[in-house]
Amino acid sequence: MRMRRKKNLEERLAACGDYIIYMDREDRNFSVKDEAGIFDLAELFGRSAPVELEVGCGKGQFICELAQRRPDTDFLAVEKSSNVIVGAAEKAQALGIKNVKFLRGGAEYLECFIPKNSVERVYLNFSCPFPKKSYASHRLTHPRFLSIYEKLMKPGAEIHQKTDNRKFFEFSIEQFSESGWTIKNVSLDLHADDPEDNIVTEYEQRFAEQGLPIYRLEAYRK
Repeated sequence: MRMRRKKNLEERLAACGDYIIYMDREDRNFSVKDEAGIFDLAELFGRSAPVELEVGCGKGQFICELAQRRPDTDFLAVEKSSNVIVGAAEKAQALGIKNVKFLRGGAEYLECFIPKNSVERVYLNFSCPFPKKSYASHRLTHPRFLSIYEKLMKPGAEIHQKTDNRKFFEFSIEQFSESGWTIKNVSLDLHADDPEDNIVTEYEQRFAEQGLPIYRLEAYRK
């Protein structure tokens, strides 16, 4: 179901403009033609610090709590929809969080803006599973996206994935393995394992209340 456009959306986006960066390319060319659009992360955040990336941040509950817990790290959070990202940016602004920026645009554009070998960790929380086989290339653990993340990540950096969809989780494990990634710390019922440092997202809370298991893994390249 398509989300209804938020009232006064443009005004709200402008009001939290310091938090939102628009990853727009008129030519829709996902490859980097030059260095002009690549962020200077130290300039963006006003300091040199480790940088982590969440792809598909939703309403921002996860990234805002993570940023508050770890003030010595800077965070980039990606979301395609202005209708969604505005709520995440407003949340960060209301909390006075300084170490997070929101990128409005598709993950296809990431390597046009984020420097290579700059990201310490990538988070994929409850990404759309795109259940139809014909849409498999849209899944955020499809090899075309794994290739993008790998270019952005520092050597030894990890991807942390959570999902409620078992078929998507199995697909992800298959794609990670076939693409040369090593998988560790796999959980088939995260809440039963009860990790102390788990940050519960909006979707995660809803699914857990329905009694659905939460699947989680960590992946890295050797």
